[in-house]
Amino acid sequence: FGIATDEKFVITTTNRKEITEDNFSELVQDGVTLYLLQSVDQMLLLATKERIDFLPHYDTLVKSGMYEYYASEGQNPLPFALAELIDNSLSATSRNTGIRSIQIKLLFDDSQGKPAVAVIDNGSGMTSKQLNNWAVYRLSKFTRQGDFESDHSGYVRPLPVPRSLNSDISYFGVGGKQAVFFVGQSARMISKPAESQDVHELVLSKEDF
Repeated sequence: FGIATDEKFVITTTNRKEITEDNFSELVQDGVTLYLLQSVDQMLLLATKERIDFLPHYDTLVKSGMYEYYASEGQNPLPFALAELIDNSLSATSRNTGIRSIQIKLLFDDSQGKPAVAVIDNGSGMTSKQLNNWAVYRLSKFTRQGDFESDHSGYVRPLPVPRSLNSDISYFGVGGKQAVFFVGQSARMISKPAESQDVHELVLSKEDF
């Protein structure tokens, strides 16, 4: 790597966890992306890319949420799809100590690209590995573990809280990915964990699949 013998460096995960002799076997796995930095807090000079590889469950092809949406008893299925997307934001903001801000924007300005639905919140944010987990079909927000856990892990449905505020408004339970591809052709998740200086972005598109 062209590192001088007297120069110090660290190797970290994309979550900025330093690789040491003690955690090497836990954090360094096949396909994992690592950073070689001068310090854990070093600013990245360029954006980095990480390809996500996973084998979709067959339900991705045979169900994909479409049956649930089209069988919505004659009702307009779009609100149900939007509810799935808002459900993610409700989870992300559930532990906010201040104001919970969730915005839904419908974008139709051709100069800004194709029409889109944008859901913006001030939640806890997701690391690159948490975004990776979100992309994997059937990896429930209630069961993700370890370094690869979701920011929703450990969520317990709070019974006294109205359903509209407790991250349980998912009508069919088919998940945000199915909602995205019911509404459109691609998803772009942009997130910055509160304690991190890095912004992480995930893109899923029908064209890429």
